[in-house]
Amino acid sequence: MHRHLRLAVAALTVSVLARLLWVLLSPNGMNFVDLHVYVDGSADLLTDHLYDFTYSKVTPDFPLPFTYPPFAAVVFFPLHFLPFPVVAIGWLLLTVAALYWVVRIAFELILGAEVARESRWRTAAVAWTAVGVWMEPVRTTLDYGQVNVFLVLGAMLAVRSSRWWISGTLVGAIAGIKLTPAITGLYFVARRRWATAVWSAVVFGGTVGLSYLINGAETNRYFGSLLGDAERIGPVGSVWNQSLRGALSRILGYDVQSGPWWIAALLVTLILAVFAWRALDSDDRMGTLVIVQFIGLMMSPISWSHHFVWLIPTVLWLLYGPLRAVAGARIIAGYWLVTALVGVPWVLSFAQPDIWTISRPGILAWLGAVDVIGVLALLAWTAWAGRVSSAGSVDRSREPASHPAG
Repeated sequence: MHRHLRLAVAALTVSVLARLLWVLLSPNGMNFVDLHVYVDGSADLLTDHLYDFTYSKVTPDFPLPFTYPPFAAVVFFPLHFLPFPVVAIGWLLLTVAALYWVVRIAFELILGAEVARESRWRTAAVAWTAVGVWMEPVRTTLDYGQVNVFLVLGAMLAVRSSRWWISGTLVGAIAGIKLTPAITGLYFVARRRWATAVWSAVVFGGTVGLSYLINGAETNRYFGSLLGDAERIGPVGSVWNQSLRGALSRILGYDVQSGPWWIAALLVTLILAVFAWRALDSDDRMGTLVIVQFIGLMMSPISWSHHFVWLIPTVLWLLYGPLRAVAGARIIAGYWLVTALVGVPWVLSFAQPDIWTISRPGILAWLGAVDVIGVLALLAWTAWAGRVSSAGSVDRSREPASHPAG
């Protein structure tokens, strides 16, 4: 085994063992609060109380309800027959495995499948997985037992496939589990893969239809009255919420909801996103996907910091993608790496009086917009960098750097 690969495998092994030791030995290691919601909540799938369920054993200030579409309960239902520690350990290991494939596929989309299969890039994929485990979106995903990495992997597999029915089925299914991945359909619209976009909507409709067949009352309840209730999902003003609505609410001191401030900010984001997308090469699939996913994260009422698993493919795209040689690429990649490894929302969470109080001192409010600021900077830079590159100032060749660190 190549020396670099051995070191990468060792780093990943140590990372996974550290997580397992935390789970097994720490008093709070087996909390997995969101996994409890998935498992314990889905047990009520066949009753009229699916959306009455709450889990509050370790979150007394906010009993966690089952907030996902009923199809998610269908998917998670079999898990409640297993001992929870077995589910938790298996979930952790599978999440790390899914993260590895997210990184592997990101390299395929950036470099091409043939190049990504070279040993140096397989080694880089292992090494970046070890790094990704400690970035806040994945770190908190593992703490909570969240589903985010699996959803990102589903979207990446959909983009990787050239078969419309595979791509559409994947997007429709993951949107049925959690609505936010439905934004991936916009990627296929941008790529003019119309059949895929239509089929993803059909499959999503199929998940709703199946849910009606299994539990019509709770499906009606979810899509009829609960959908869009942000307060039921969680505290909008908490620093953990890194959406436009969350950042603006903390800065202005009140919940901006979908009012003029939010509309203005969303318009700015969309304009920047369009310019960024138009500046990309037509074959830059990873760049297009990143832009689409950040649109979804910004416009959602609540985007918890652990929803930003997309930061990892973004960093890879900045460091190894077609715009890597443009000034600023490594600065923005470094910004994401530093803020995600530190876990800025996590650090700031110790300074917020409680999760429900929206108003923040100015400096904390602006620091709490760390991901929003990063997204807007990334979109603006991409729009500029793409035009600089296309003008011939930078070599836009797809030939990868001479080594994974390049």
